[in-house]
Amino acid sequence: MYKSELLAQNLRQMIENEVWKPHEKLPSLREQTQLSGLSLITVLNAYQTLEAQGLVYAKNKSGFYVAERSRQKPSYNAEVSLKKAVQINSAVFHYLKSIQAEDILPFGSAFPNPELLYNQKFMQLLAQHAKRKNSYLNSDSMPPGNLALRKIIANRYILQGMPCTYDDIVITSGALEALNLSLQALTHPGDYIILQQSVFYGAWQAAERLGLQVITIPDHPQHGFDLSAFEQALKQYPIKVCWLMLNCQNPMGFTVNDHIKERIADLLHEYQVYLIEDDVYAELHFDQHKPLPMTYFDRHQRVLHCSSFSKTLGMGTRIGWVHAGQFSDAIQHLQLMSTLSASPLIQNALVDYLSHHHYEKHLRHLRRQLEKLKKKYCQFLKQNLPAMCEFDYHPSGYFLWIRLPEQCDSFKIYEELLSFKIGIAPSLLFRPEHGTQNFLRLNCSYPWNDAIEHAMDQLCCCIENSIQSMPKPSSPSG
Repeated sequence: MYKSELLAQNLRQMIENEVWKPHEKLPSLREQTQLSGLSLITVLNAYQTLEAQGLVYAKNKSGFYVAERSRQKPSYNAEVSLKKAVQINSAVFHYLKSIQAEDILPFGSAFPNPELLYNQKFMQLLAQHAKRKNSYLNSDSMPPGNLALRKIIANRYILQGMPCTYDDIVITSGALEALNLSLQALTHPGDYIILQQSVFYGAWQAAERLGLQVITIPDHPQHGFDLSAFEQALKQYPIKVCWLMLNCQNPMGFTVNDHIKERIADLLHEYQVYLIEDDVYAELHFDQHKPLPMTYFDRHQRVLHCSSFSKTLGMGTRIGWVHAGQFSDAIQHLQLMSTLSASPLIQNALVDYLSHHHYEKHLRHLRRQLEKLKKKYCQFLKQNLPAMCEFDYHPSGYFLWIRLPEQCDSFKIYEELLSFKIGIAPSLLFRPEHGTQNFLRLNCSYPWNDAIEHAMDQLCCCIENSIQSMPKPSSPSG
């Protein structure tokens, strides 16, 4: 853990223990430097982290002050829920079409700002391979994929402490193909699967396409993942597969702690259930260490781990993989009957790029930029969102999950903002069967400028108007 993160953690604990009261001033930067023995920039980073989390606020030329303690989060339904017939593909199609125009500000995009992902060295290597006939040969890149690339990916697992061989890896055309092929290999129409209540809409689309019955487990307000509800679902239904995102989760942003992951692994073995893990955002953590995937805790070959380079090198890369283990052959068979293989050209260029440490340098720069931008957006929203709205800051990725009052409909806000050429992602995409749709996801990876600030002002204004138009509670009759 970085020194600034440790200081922020200690200060947060002191705030929670009411060492300082709301609106009381924290020690100045120089005072905290003397108290902690840390550098001025380290202390400033810690204070800014607390500010992004909504625990403190800054006054110009005055310092940092303790913010009002946020009201208790609304209670949530901890019961699991059965969705027999999922219908979301049409809604996702129309949504994606609505935000694809170039003049729409892409706060609703699932991908980071392409300008941040562009890597000159990778593009140079790609151009070099484009001139080589051998780089286009399909024979080296047919399922399970380029051997050299699979060895590199296997070594990345090993460096995180997980046994892995290149035979465990199947290269795919992005993570979504890896996820879909895995689900298709493990299920039949009518099977029961578990999804998180709020989850990437691709999971809902896959369930609809394959005719699966979905059991949802609620979002836990503290841990993100409700372990008790998960166990309840395993006891109550004949679950075949779980599709979960536990690191830098989309849309909410949380990362599940290792204790919960270890318990999930135990339950998978106890109930003989398989897990398909969507881990596409794990490289975008802000902490010193990359979060561990479920594969690390899996001792009984119950986990298929899926990821890609699309969220770190751009959507045009479209190279993903699945750590498939015993299901490698089944997934390859399905792939040969659908997309055939991932791009040989890009696979060959990636081998060169990943072999010379360019990727790690790119990731460090990308993480720093995303962290800086996310804190900037948090700071603006903290100061400008209506008081009845909340959001949680998680130290990873580029999404913010904004919670509106229950009577607000984020889909209506999305429709209104489209008229101003602003795109957001309403919660209907992520929790289509839920009764309330008072959440929205915001992409914070775009550089702050006048146009972005104006769009954010418009967002806050639309939310304010939506709150003001909510039906007023009727007064008791006399």
